[in-house]
Amino acid sequence: MATTAPSAPSTSRRQPTRRSRWWLEVGWKYPLAVLIIFYAAFPLVFVLSASLDEGGNLRGTESLFSSISFENYANLNDTLFWTWVGNTLIIGAAAAVGAVLMGACAAYAFSRFRFQGRRFSLTGLLILQMFPQTVAFVAVFLLLLALGEVVPSLGIDSKIALICVYWGTALGANTFLMYGFFNSIPSEMDEAAKIDGATHAQIFWKLIMPLVTPILAVVGLLAFVAAFGDFILAKIILVSNDNWTLAIGMYAWVSDQLTARWGIFSAGTVIAALPVLVLFLTLQRYIVGGLTSGSVKG
Repeated sequence: MATTAPSAPSTSRRQPTRRSRWWLEVGWKYPLAVLIIFYAAFPLVFVLSASLDEGGNLRGTESLFSSISFENYANLNDTLFWTWVGNTLIIGAAAAVGAVLMGACAAYAFSRFRFQGRRFSLTGLLILQMFPQTVAFVAVFLLLLALGEVVPSLGIDSKIALICVYWGTALGANTFLMYGFFNSIPSEMDEAAKIDGATHAQIFWKLIMPLVTPILAVVGLLAFVAAFGDFILAKIILVSNDNWTLAIGMYAWVSDQLTARWGIFSAGTVIAALPVLVLFLTLQRYIVGGLTSGSVKG
């Protein structure tokens, strides 16, 4: 008796199975990505809309870009906004350069040299990072107050003093961040350079520093962003209006709810975001290069 082979499942039955499997494995990511993008982009669009509102308020909650005017941006010229921009860029750039140099020197010393107290120093830096910065605010203020009586340029209301405070607060974290990266570079390269007659300074500047450029870019970016957006330390140390940073000056515009200038505040926020955006885009290739090159050892 001849038996008939079971017929293959029809395409109409197989198609829903493939579609449901695609939604379970891949498809659900697209709605989630759209939701995340909307959640991240809406505050930026809202601030841009508020900066272009000629009424100088937050009417963008009702309708975005209901009115477009550059009056808020023009009003920035009547304030100390550009002075604050210069102060912030100077402080941020100095804090970034100092953090990179000091962190690199400390990390190179801990990574390559063997000296008494090395392990204790590393442990001490690690323990110091466990305490929040708020614990040191009173001590920093009293220290600068006493130091200003001896050296006025390092006292209260001094940009140099604020830069030095940023250097000290970021040294521990930057040292540990660079320390692991320096350890990934084989010490045989140093020994080969020493055989060729290179000094420690030549090895550090001409051999090691070019190899650790990605981590230098990361540390510099983090230090600049931290100094650029810092409010508490800058508010404690800087007193006069001419020495204020953007965070302090723009906060003064909206600190009083009765006279808050939200329009000009939004315009200043848009302009203040540009230096960080440009710096991130400039250093992006170094950051990406560091992630890809550090993933393969050889």
